[in-house]
Amino acid sequence: MDLYNQITYWAETKPTLPVFINETGTLTYEELFKQSAALSVFLEEMLGDDPSPVLIYGHMQLAMLPCFIGTVKSGRAYIPVDSSIPLERVQKIIEDSDTKAILALSSLPFEITAQKFVITSTNLEERFRQYEGRSLPHHKEVRGDDTFYIIYTSGSTGNPKGVQISYDNLIYFSEWLIKDFHLENNQRFLNQAPFSFDLSVMDLYPGILTGGTLWAISKDLVGNPKALFHQLSQSCLDVWTSTPSFVEMCLAFEGFSAELLPNLNVFLFCGETLSAETVKKLYARFPESIVYNTYGPTETTVAVTQLRVTDEILNEYKTLPIGEQKNSKVMILNDQLKELENGEKGQIIILGSSVSKGYYKQKELTDKAFFFYKGKPAYKTGDLGYFKDGYLFYAGRMDFQIKLNGYRIEIEDIEVHLRNLDLVDQAIVVPVFKEGKCQQIIAAAVVKNHDFEKEYQLTSFLRKELVKKIPSYMIPRKFIYVESIPMTNNGKIDRKKISSEVLL
Repeated sequence: MDLYNQITYWAETKPTLPVFINETGTLTYEELFKQSAALSVFLEEMLGDDPSPVLIYGHMQLAMLPCFIGTVKSGRAYIPVDSSIPLERVQKIIEDSDTKAILALSSLPFEITAQKFVITSTNLEERFRQYEGRSLPHHKEVRGDDTFYIIYTSGSTGNPKGVQISYDNLIYFSEWLIKDFHLENNQRFLNQAPFSFDLSVMDLYPGILTGGTLWAISKDLVGNPKALFHQLSQSCLDVWTSTPSFVEMCLAFEGFSAELLPNLNVFLFCGETLSAETVKKLYARFPESIVYNTYGPTETTVAVTQLRVTDEILNEYKTLPIGEQKNSKVMILNDQLKELENGEKGQIIILGSSVSKGYYKQKELTDKAFFFYKGKPAYKTGDLGYFKDGYLFYAGRMDFQIKLNGYRIEIEDIEVHLRNLDLVDQAIVVPVFKEGKCQQIIAAAVVKNHDFEKEYQLTSFLRKELVKKIPSYMIPRKFIYVESIPMTNNGKIDRKKISSEVLL
């Protein structure tokens, strides 16, 4: 399946079909084709032989898709940067990537864009008109092992690192998703994740390849439930793609059901742990739907495992598997890179065609995480896991492991058991450090209606329930009860905010 040919096909056969809808309007396939072609010519004239990636800054504007496709048509990778990202981090990304061109659909301070070639949204519209009808020859397009996009993720040093995903990586992932998740032509996809978060790729490119329509949910809507649900009622969604945290927020409102979204029949989740309780709620609200759990780091092109969560799975496993290995080989290796037996916990290693070529201009970091295993490109995820019954199970992050009073503890191990308690809807556990040493662990929880008059009674009950499941040294010293767990703009749990605002 060829991305460029598919865009041309949909533009010719269904020119007025929307490819992207946001609060301000609609972008059609014909407009995507024409504007991206025009932009590619403009970039080629302005940048010449410079192959540097182009940074695209904004938040779900209609012009973002033509900017993405126009950039790769000109033979350059694009770097999506959402306007919600702190400006200091944006500056680091600009410096690290050494980009020569910025397409700024949202405004940027002059001090950040100085000495760079910057095109604003107004100038961009002028270029679309000025270069309309022109295009570059196909041999200029990003193809094969050429880098298609670079997404910057958090680095352990505090500096972001750019994950390079090639054209082949992207097509390999998209073809797998379309086939194994039974996606059809002309469906409507939820676009909840900002484009700087690779979860957005799960709806963006499978959607374009199948002539689908992306329905964008901006960050402003996320904080306004009334406006959010009005937008959803107009969306006619077929496929829901989000983090579990985002759908859990929606499930807090009784109106989130098949009555609101009668066409919605597929839920795709990635980016976080999906709980059995959340799936049960979804099946109660959307009884005709199919829920898929997936797993994969940005470095291996969004997702590499798949699990259709059935009633049998829900009855068998209190903690859901994160899938069966599908489009890539998944292995569990120990520290000596020796493959472990079923049931043995070790690092999740991913091999195959979905694995990135590494971090952009950061060879040292690339060499630490990427390697060849039996002749195949491989990536060390830093995630702990194990196989059981043919399913892959997630067992926490290697860097979420702490040492408290001499005991080695995995924070996510506590979280899983806490979330599985009957009275708990959502929960997060945060270690508290002093002078580099973990002093205690604290839990923040969203609880269901209960009969306890005092918080200490509820806490005592939860502690007694947890002791039945985990050792006493793993029980949080303090419990905080909140109305909701804060989320980042990407729709993931905001651990930093919990630490700084909720717990301290």
